[in-house]
Amino acid sequence: MNARAPGLVLAEDVGIGAAVSFGAHVVVHAGAAIGDGVSIGSHVVVHAGTVIGEGCVIEDHAVLGKRPRLAPGSSAQGDVGALEIGERVTVCAGAVVFAGASVGEESILGDQSYVRERSCIGPRSVIGRGSVVDNDVVVGARVKVQTNVYLTAFTVIEDDVFVGPGATTTNDDTMARHGGGRDSETPLRGATLRRACRVGGGTVLTPGVEIGEEAFVAAGAVVTRDVPARAVVMGAPARVVREVGEQDLLERWR
Repeated sequence: MNARAPGLVLAEDVGIGAAVSFGAHVVVHAGAAIGDGVSIGSHVVVHAGTVIGEGCVIEDHAVLGKRPRLAPGSSAQGDVGALEIGERVTVCAGAVVFAGASVGEESILGDQSYVRERSCIGPRSVIGRGSVVDNDVVVGARVKVQTNVYLTAFTVIEDDVFVGPGATTTNDDTMARHGGGRDSETPLRGATLRRACRVGGGTVLTPGVEIGEEAFVAAGAVVTRDVPARAVVMGAPARVVREVGEQDLLERWR
């Protein structure tokens, strides 16, 4: 352990594995656990209870295990446990990962990405630079989320999905006029993206829509209704124009 890094602050009950390195001015709070071979850059804050798996890389200015601060009546109310980061995860510069989230092994959270409480990111997935994974989102394995994507609360993304840059999901049909909480008559409804579907850059998915397995949503589309499996849709509002060909199915590209 590089315990002599300038400005390093460690709480007394922090667990630190072998061959852990610290940059300058790192703060690690009580009850955190850092696995073997972890590399932590400069000006990183690790909040209480955070668990970092073996071989992770935490780059400069990342914040891990931040507790949520919610407005009164927020739909994001709920229990918040510890942040758990799996083995060989990379958390890039300036990323903020909340307490209660979990990040699967070998995933990458890009620079300035933002992952909120109770969200789950599956193994070997990538969250692009500046993208937001809101509270209570599920992201499967091997998902590719590009730059500046917004995944709203209660979105579900299955394995092997591609989400293009600047795509936006929404979850509130009333835009805050009727509460939208878990027990509301108009509950929040995130999008559901089924296995291996592809969503192009700049698309907008309205509340509760489902993108079917292996479907293709063209760039700039506004999706207002469910998209069937293997359908190609485009336009505003999005309409089916053809079917994804056999040559473009995921199994042909593994």
